[in-house]
Amino acid sequence: MACAESYTVVIIPLQSSLYSMDAQRFFFWLKRLKDLEREKDSLWDGLQVVEQARLWYQQRLEQNTARHASVGTEGVSSLLLRSCIQRANGSLGNLMSEPSAWCCADLDTELKWRNIMLVREVSKMNRHISKLELERNGVLQQLNELGYV
Repeated sequence: MACAESYTVVIIPLQSSLYSMDAQRFFFWLKRLKDLEREKDSLWDGLQVVEQARLWYQQRLEQNTARHASVGTEGVSSLLLRSCIQRANGSLGNLMSEPSAWCCADLDTELKWRNIMLVREVSKMNRHISKLELERNGVLQQLNELGYV
């Protein structure tokens, strides 16, 4: 569930090409803003889950306190409840101990963007090399016709 607050991003048109350093910085700035918004939404969702878990634990404690008065019989339902509580505790512990997944996603996106830019640059250089090779072949052919080669 997303946060109820809204925000506005003002986009300033770039004066240079899409492949300039300013354009790249602007792209990464926008990407970082988007990632921060996703992180904030995830944290709000997490807070809601933690609040629901807190209410569940509180309700179970109240039920346990009420049953505590009738000490004696510990049946299958009590074992099942204890198992559920242990699983919930384990899940919450795993949730709290895992590193942030969005940091890896942010790095992955940046690496993909850099790879795309490098592939474009290599393609541009390959086209330039092909042109130069064609010119060289033309010059060699002219030299061969003139008898210099």
